[in-house]
Amino acid sequence: MRVLLIEDNPNLVRSLLAGMGKAGMLLDAVSDGLQADQLLKTEDYDAVVLDLALPGLDGMEVLRRARARGNDVPVLILTASGELTEKVRGLNAGADDYLPKPFELDELVARLHAIARRRAGRAHAVLRVGRLSYDTTGQLFTVDAQVLSLPPREHGVLEALVSQAGRPVSKVKLSDQLCRLDDALSPQALEIYVHRLRRKLEGSGIRIRTLRGLGYLLEQGPDAPA
Repeated sequence: MRVLLIEDNPNLVRSLLAGMGKAGMLLDAVSDGLQADQLLKTEDYDAVVLDLALPGLDGMEVLRRARARGNDVPVLILTASGELTEKVRGLNAGADDYLPKPFELDELVARLHAIARRRAGRAHAVLRVGRLSYDTTGQLFTVDAQVLSLPPREHGVLEALVSQAGRPVSKVKLSDQLCRLDDALSPQALEIYVHRLRRKLEGSGIRIRTLRGLGYLLEQGPDAPA
């Protein structure tokens, strides 16, 4: 999951980068509302964590502008104000959820997964392709109930593919899912991650097909049981 964190407290940013990174999320972090507004015009995110008290442009205006452009990215407002009126203002402006500070990291991660699932129109937390299952809440892959342990970038590739199972996912989209703004991912590196996943999925009846010019497709292979 690729998340934009819009927060001007450097200590909180460092804490969230570490904690959410361990939870398998890829974060871009900005501390200025104008920067955030520009990123939301040009980048594609699975969710946004938005503080309201920001320099340059306040969080509420960042949200209003995004929604006015038709950007439906899930937004969770994270702020020190727990007042009901502030919560209502945020939700009426187009936010999907609201979490007052202080908060627990596990709750923030769970709420982000929940609003991302709602955007994708998925009512259930578990995605299945043949014998492969993905628990989107716990971020856990299993094959026949056996845990499939994956490093973060292989996990990110498979998450993107299983979320679009049966449909091709472009290499550009996969690279965006795996990279933060200060990272670079070469086509060769992406191919290595896909190759490693193919080896780990051998015998599962699941395959990752390369579609020339389109990207990769996750599907049940010809060896899948009927």
